[in-house]
Amino acid sequence: MIERLSKAFHDKFKTEPLIVRSPGRVNIIGEHTDYNEGFVLPAAIDKAIYFAVSKRDDDEVHLHAVDFNEDFKGTLSSIKPVKQHWPNYVLGIIDQMQKKDLPVKGFNAVIDGDVPVGAGLSSSAALECATAFALNELFNFNLSKIEMVQMAQRAEHAFAGVKVGIMDMFASMFGKEEHAIKLDCRSLEYEYVPLHLPNIKIVLLNTNVKHSLSSSEYNVRRQQCEQGVTWIKERYFHVNNLRDATIEMLDECVLQKDTLIYKRCRFIVEEIQRLLSACEDLKKDDIQSLGQKMYATHEGLSNDYEVSCKELDFLVDTVKNNDAVLGARMMGGGFGGCTINLVKEDAIDELIEGVAEKYEREMKLPLTAYIAQIENGTGIARY
Repeated sequence: MIERLSKAFHDKFKTEPLIVRSPGRVNIIGEHTDYNEGFVLPAAIDKAIYFAVSKRDDDEVHLHAVDFNEDFKGTLSSIKPVKQHWPNYVLGIIDQMQKKDLPVKGFNAVIDGDVPVGAGLSSSAALECATAFALNELFNFNLSKIEMVQMAQRAEHAFAGVKVGIMDMFASMFGKEEHAIKLDCRSLEYEYVPLHLPNIKIVLLNTNVKHSLSSSEYNVRRQQCEQGVTWIKERYFHVNNLRDATIEMLDECVLQKDTLIYKRCRFIVEEIQRLLSACEDLKKDDIQSLGQKMYATHEGLSNDYEVSCKELDFLVDTVKNNDAVLGARMMGGGFGGCTINLVKEDAIDELIEGVAEKYEREMKLPLTAYIAQIENGTGIARY
């Protein structure tokens, strides 16, 4: 990948580039907890965006995306969102740097990568982090990693128009080989938790569906959580979000008012506790217990939070009694995307083949599988 990118850059711009690698991510456990100021447990993976860059002598930005075989040209004096989708992730970072009065100069860049687009592995966050890191290196801005992460989040809000949380960028930038990141979404304090997977790989099974409910229902879930907090706060003034709540508080303040909102809130409170327990499992290298918690998370997301769909449920149900699969659940916002599975290495090929056949027969859809392992976060790519 790096040699191919370096050659493509040299052919196009006749010079040697600086190359930055920025990975996609998975979230091991902790879903929909971020906007409730809870914890998440992401990890960077060995699928990444590669960003090759060099300085220009003018104020122009020349970009080339290998995957799309598309070019973009613009000037630093007129940075704004464009109709072409992919340049916005780069332009958004330039915009954030300009707002910080950082002296960005003209540059050439070629972008390539193997993060599957649309699989919920955060290819956009990887591209934003790659851009921020590369320009920081190129122009010696001395930005900290957390500054670049926050810049990437703001860029996504402003230029891609998606109000994402900070987890994706944080995992991409701060990832560490053989570790997950226990990230406190309230304070942004974090801790590396060992994630040793001997003879086990992360297998992502992509439903290849994205139901239209996803964005509208996401907003509804946020409102339901906020309503639950409002009712609790009438008696417990210190509770500002579900991170501060207990099941006892929900029983006392929410259950009598609205059973649906109670179910939603209970899932979040339980999921935060499940994540904290999962971190203790990982410190003891107890992958079996982690796997059982992943199944419990899926059950809660499907039955209580109701953000799953028949395709995701089918994939989890299909592997549930397979001894080679230690844990599985839907990953991400819901209503489509991937399941994340912990699978014994020697059984992966047979598992994918068997599940794909059943899925295509029952759901009338193709199944795509990705095999991943935990890798380091954003940094200069080494040849």
